[in-house]
Amino acid sequence: SSAPGRRTASVRPLTSRLALALGAAGLALSLAPGVASAATTEIGPSDDLDAAIKALAPGDELVLQGGTYTLNFRLGITLNGTAAMPIVIRAKDGETPIITRDAAQNVVNIENSSYVTLQGLEISGGSHGIRIDDSDFITIEDCHVHDTGDVAISANLPGSTYEGLRFIHNHIHDTGGTGEGFYLGCNDAGCVMFNSVIEGNYIHDTKDGVSQGDGIEVKQGSYGNLIKDNVIRDTGYPCIIVYGTQGNAVNTIEGNAMWNCGDHGIQAAADAVIINNLILGAAANGIHNQVHQGATPGNLTILHNTILVDNDAIRTNDIAAPVLIANNALYSSGGNAIRLGGDTGQATVSGNVGTGTFAGSSGFDGSGARATDFADFANNDVFPASGSKLVGSGDSAHTLPDDFNGTARSASSVDVGAYVYDASGNPGWTVGDGFKQGGSTGGGTGGSGGSAGAASGGNGGSGNGGSSNTGGTGTGGSSAGATNGGSGAASSGGSGATSNAGGGSSDDSGCGCSVPGGNGSRGGLLLGLGLLLGAGLRRRRRLS
Repeated sequence: SSAPGRRTASVRPLTSRLALALGAAGLALSLAPGVASAATTEIGPSDDLDAAIKALAPGDELVLQGGTYTLNFRLGITLNGTAAMPIVIRAKDGETPIITRDAAQNVVNIENSSYVTLQGLEISGGSHGIRIDDSDFITIEDCHVHDTGDVAISANLPGSTYEGLRFIHNHIHDTGGTGEGFYLGCNDAGCVMFNSVIEGNYIHDTKDGVSQGDGIEVKQGSYGNLIKDNVIRDTGYPCIIVYGTQGNAVNTIEGNAMWNCGDHGIQAAADAVIINNLILGAAANGIHNQVHQGATPGNLTILHNTILVDNDAIRTNDIAAPVLIANNALYSSGGNAIRLGGDTGQATVSGNVGTGTFAGSSGFDGSGARATDFADFANNDVFPASGSKLVGSGDSAHTLPDDFNGTARSASSVDVGAYVYDASGNPGWTVGDGFKQGGSTGGGTGGSGGSAGAASGGNGGSGNGGSSNTGGTGTGGSSAGATNGGSGAASSGGSGATSNAGGGSSDDSGCGCSVPGGNGSRGGLLLGLGLLLGAGLRRRRRLS
């Protein structure tokens, strides 16, 4: 069958014979109109997934019917589309294909690839759910990754670079091992992700039985990335953690909601813009900046966040370069609203409101009260109430164009925190379980592996254009993945085990495991057809 928006093409006799041969193998083939070299192939759980993937070429689409695809082989994807003709592997409309395997290997390995999209797939079991090695312009969208033996989604092969990755509107939960929802980049810049987007995901329950369990972790040296509109709860380590960028473009953390973070809410070492976030409960501090892997706190912009925690709302240690903390709603019930260390003369503090203490002489009004400043803080409704101290109390010199909901801010009467006050109530998403509504654009059909826009923008200022990086948890390492089913040796920032069959080495929590496996009863036929298609028969397709 054809993908939405496509018609089934009639083809010349040579290609018709290929279609008949594919039909004998239980596959369906159609061609995209106007593009002679693009085909849509549909398969089901009884067909040969591995061979169907290997036969894909630029512009092709592989549609997976609903049902369970249980793997007994290492599923490796090595494909290269183009910006104009990405390769898409997606769920059939209205159906849920479930790809699963045991913990001896990652479920999906994407290696040396570009412009590839996975969309609408459910992935469970395995070591890592999806492992990306040395690939660019990969899109993972509308996928459900859960009950993994280790990390849900990783891009952390030492020596790799990753440009233009897009992780959009995925549901991630119940990880194992080191337990990160997203593990992106390597310790000490051993691999680097840049100009990538992690947007609109729902990540939760990365804490039980794991050794770490960050929600989103972006490692040292990765830069120009956007972490936006994610909902994160019940993690083992910080809900979001990023390191320094080593002088490259900052990372942006914007419009995220998080609670029950097992460590800090957001942890950042340096080179970060942290704006319009809701942090509604963390075991440690709300936003924490500390020295990590050579990155020293500085080049940090922290604007218009709403933070309710028991400990310090914002704590920045060892300041060595400019830090801006402005227009944040900071409600600490037992600690500091703001706590600074290092060269505090480099810190600009202005327009913050809430409860708790601050040793500085100005920039924080501590006369706030949770009970009267928010609509219903006990149920995570931190929209400003009528008469709230947050309304109109901000510093117009350090504001943003819009708020957590995307509502435009006034340039003159500035509301403090992540929201713009509205007398009729919150016009946007009500904080709760599930995806943030009205923020990320989320899904789509087919998707594109095109490049993600770099989060540009300068340092300081309003911070609206940049991106943010956060520091480490203080423990640089995690355990290596299993090799052929065995356990990898524990590592403190080192490399994981190397696979015997192309699994690659890992940084911290990677799986370098592999198991031998067949390609199914139709493997020879499909692989042969794939080779014929790739060897030139695609060029001979015609549309009538």
